[in-house]
Amino acid sequence: MFLLPNIRYTGTALIALAACFSSTTSASEMFASDSPWMLGDWGGTRSELLEKGYDFTLGYTGEMGSNLHGGYDHDRTARYSDQFTFGSHLDLEKILGWQDTELQLTITERHGDNISNDRINDPRVGGFTSAQEVWGRGETWRLTQMWIRQKYFDGALDVKFGRFGEGEDFNSFPCDFQNLAFCGSQVGNWVGGIWYNWPVSQWALRVRYNINDSLYAQVGVFEQNPSNLESGNGFKLSGSGTQGAVMPIELVWSPRVNGLKGEYRAGYYYSNAKAQDVLKDSNGQPAAISGATYRSSSSKHGLWIGAQQQVTSLATDQSRGLSLFANATMHDKKTNAIDNYVQAGLVYKGPFDARAKDDIGFALARVHVNPAYRKNARLANQAAGLDDYDNPGFLPVQDTEYSAELYYGIHLADWLTVRPNLQYIRHPGGVSQVDDALIGGLKIQSTF
Repeated sequence: MFLLPNIRYTGTALIALAACFSSTTSASEMFASDSPWMLGDWGGTRSELLEKGYDFTLGYTGEMGSNLHGGYDHDRTARYSDQFTFGSHLDLEKILGWQDTELQLTITERHGDNISNDRINDPRVGGFTSAQEVWGRGETWRLTQMWIRQKYFDGALDVKFGRFGEGEDFNSFPCDFQNLAFCGSQVGNWVGGIWYNWPVSQWALRVRYNINDSLYAQVGVFEQNPSNLESGNGFKLSGSGTQGAVMPIELVWSPRVNGLKGEYRAGYYYSNAKAQDVLKDSNGQPAAISGATYRSSSSKHGLWIGAQQQVTSLATDQSRGLSLFANATMHDKKTNAIDNYVQAGLVYKGPFDARAKDDIGFALARVHVNPAYRKNARLANQAAGLDDYDNPGFLPVQDTEYSAELYYGIHLADWLTVRPNLQYIRHPGGVSQVDDALIGGLKIQSTF
């Protein structure tokens, strides 16, 4: 039986989709296809506010996922999850005369369900990737950004302070794909709960030095506070529950190769909070056998590299063409379930003259489980006297998960893009006993 997803605000979405096909209005009016906002320019008020330094945004991302074949549970259904974003960006130089200073405030709200949770992955261990990246961190409202940024020495020094996530500045990557393995900062997906990406925020400081026009170095200090993840703490500002700090450092190079844009990143993170060993107790023996408490480490660390490069373009429009990308992360084998992750893919923008703003994306990813973590699961089953995967008490042994996604982005208006996609996941959650899964998806990105 196939069930339609429970989509909120369906009427608004359908009106928006229909309106974009017949746009004879000017860019300043509602539903105009060449306007950056669905609701238009508010009679010119929006542009006037921008000139004065006030920028207000309302964004919406909705994602549908359906298990077309395979997975842990073959009962076909669909799930829908979404996110509203309410933001304001203030140019304080224009408003207050503070030179090279800006302020960002953003509130988000997430809602819905994820097809990966009970249809694709074995719920006894969960999964690594998510077929709907917008799902996660609770169905709740959150203060996602509250920061002030100021530049010094003619822009050479750039300082940002307030509440934000690591992936906003470090290990940053676009989020056009729907599968989490190809969306956003990947360190946060595999580091085991210490690096908090959007929509979670924490107190943080980021200092960037622009070495030249194409090269900069940056360092950050981020509060490591697991209580910020809790649904009831979306607007928590106190530091209670803080366990330490995550300190990333990164070098970012943005060259032009044959006149085409590129970005290359290399970074390292260090956490000074205590982290639990994935296998051994304080005596160096397997804790699953000894029954003793897993030993703790005084720190946790890892590194990442990333690359994006446009390689072709059209003479008539340099924004159209083929871009390649790749990302990799490596993590502490003593304390992390995932020891490494690699990803690569391509995006082609403007594939047809009649659809110059559409885009096509394809990507592959591999998530590899730390051998010590696998050994711990096998020993836990041995200690419990279990060797049958179908036994409810059996702890599935996780190894390597492979993901692929193909999407076509339909640019219906400057304020609306719809991306139907197909995802294939081999060994969901790294569990070889789970059937390979084929997922049909749909991602909607809109700005009101």
